[in-house]
Amino acid sequence: MSSPLILWWWWEHPDLQVREIGGTRFCGDTKKKQIPFGNDRKKGKYKSNGKNKGKHRFPSGMTNLKDFVRSQRRRADDTIESMIKGITTVASVASVDGFEKLGSLFRALGFEEGKGWEDAGGRGAAFLAPLGNLELVTGREPAVPSLLVEVTQLDAVYSVVRSWMLNPATGNFRTEEIVVKLTAVAATHWNSRLFTVDLAPGLKIGFWESENPQHGRPIAVEGDLSAAGKKFAIVVARWNAVITDRLLQGALDALHRSGCAKDDIEIVRVPGAWEIPSAARTLAESKRVAAVITLGVLLRGETAHYEAIYTEVARGIGQSQQETGVPHAFGVLTCETLEQALDRAGLKAGNKGFEAAIAAIEMASIQEKLADKTKGGR
Repeated sequence: MSSPLILWWWWEHPDLQVREIGGTRFCGDTKKKQIPFGNDRKKGKYKSNGKNKGKHRFPSGMTNLKDFVRSQRRRADDTIESMIKGITTVASVASVDGFEKLGSLFRALGFEEGKGWEDAGGRGAAFLAPLGNLELVTGREPAVPSLLVEVTQLDAVYSVVRSWMLNPATGNFRTEEIVVKLTAVAATHWNSRLFTVDLAPGLKIGFWESENPQHGRPIAVEGDLSAAGKKFAIVVARWNAVITDRLLQGALDALHRSGCAKDDIEIVRVPGAWEIPSAARTLAESKRVAAVITLGVLLRGETAHYEAIYTEVARGIGQSQQETGVPHAFGVLTCETLEQALDRAGLKAGNKGFEAAIAAIEMASIQEKLADKTKGGR
């Protein structure tokens, strides 16, 4: 089947004929001169690229028609994928009672309602979910209900369903009925847990949760919290040492707990927060370390000096990270009082030095993984 681009060329240039030689299509004129198919035609003459004079030039990275056709096929496939928006399955409910009960249960579980309809022949109700699947089977019928709802907290859903069934205003099931119609949560042979509820004759629903914690999650590059084999630098300000020393101890604790050797940690002390960006930039440009951890503290006081210093420190650390490509963890506290700073240095609100080091470890791992992907061409 000809591609739209090939048909367009045939229409615009009726004097040219499409020929196939050895599985490759060529465009030839009445003199049988074979010229590979491509684009960038201008004023009826083929452009020359200086090397293949007389031949038509292909887009960058393509040397023949086969590459060009493959690119068009990939483009067509991408277009088809982007056209798929969602999937809807229509389930017929035999009775009005079953219809009402199913709708009531789905509302109790928090389903988003879509646009329903009603006419002389019947009624319809739509319930939307973030993810929809259509599963086709042949041969042996599966032992599960035809209507399956995947959830993330199966035990909590089970409690909601049971409470809904016991409520006279919603499910209105007797206690002895629930024992029969609501099965207990049980493991399946397909790596999940499942329970079913029989709402009405011919209307059974299954709720299930995968035992694989990564099931259904989007594929993403995430960092590992392992500092083994990596070198880190810590730039810490001496000013307000009663705070910064606590931050430093927290950062060292995080690195050692994550497997970083003592010799792989380089500590640089600077006079104050203002000098942190300069030292961090020097360390990052050396490419000796996988990440830089910046630690300091700024107290507001009674002057505008605080805001001017903080703005430039934050900007300098950010620029150093962006321009060198080495991750920088921001552990510079900005507090109103000394008491607030002490709280953030380990007394009440956790140790921000520890948190900054953990962020640096994760970002170093992410950078490593992204670099491996780039080298692999994936």
